[in-house]
Parts: sequence; structure tokens; C-alpha cells
Amino acid sequence: MRKLATVAVAAGLFLGGAGVAVADGWHDLPTMTTHGVVANGKYKWEPKGQNRGGFHFDVKLRDNEATDGHNVYVETKVEGYSWSRLYGVQRKTVTLKKVIYDGAAQYTKEAWIRACRDRGSLRPDNCSDTVYRERPKQR
Repeated sequence: MRKLATVAVAAGLFLGGAGVAVADGWHDLPTMTTHGVVANGKYKWEPKGQNRGGFHFDVKLRDNEATDGHNVYVETKVEGYSWSRLYGVQRKTVTLKKVIYDGAAQYTKEAWIRACRDRGSLRPDNCSDTVYRERPKQR
């Protein structure tokens, strides 16, 4: 009887942990595109206590118009903070992996991400639609 109870407890812990792992796994981002830039990738929410509970993304950023002479970048932000830029390379595809977080909180609740083409200081940059993600409610 004791062995059966031990097996039942172990199975419950294993299955409970698997459910948490699935909830915190990677999710696809929609393709972010505008004239001259394409970005696609995935994201996940880091659990409280790991990587500052941040918004973790892994994006392939591509300069889609190599002859225009402009660079490309990904902009991200979390609630309460301004946009931060991660630049790509002209005429190439680069992989950007980063964790963006709110340093004043145990975990980040909201995040925004978009892909842009840097058109210099005289003309405004053009950006894809902004993708908004919200952390699922904590149980």
C-alpha cells in the first residue's frame, strides 16, 4: 500500500510539473514585416525567479531590401519602460535572443515587439504592426 501511494504521489508531481513546463514553453510570434524588413520567431515568459521573470524572445531579423542602404532593428518594451532597440546587419539575416524584463517586479506581465527599418535621421523609420503579448494569469 505504501509503494502504491508513493507511485501515485510521484506520478502526480511529474504530471503537474509537465503542465507547468508546457505553460511556460515557447510560442510562435506572428511574422512582423514592413518595407525592407522581415522578422519571425518565438517567445516565452520566464517563470518568477528565472531570468528576472522576463519576456524572452528568439527572432530571426532579415534585411529584406539589401540595396536600399538602410539597417534594420527590432524594438521591444515591457510595461512601464520605453522602447529598446536591437540592431541587425545590413544585407543579412541575424538571430536576436534577448530577455526583456521589468527590474522592479518579480515577473513581467506585458510586452510589445515590432520590426523596423532605420531610414536615417531625416526620414521617419517604418515599422511593422506592434505585437502585444500578455502573460497568462498566474494560478
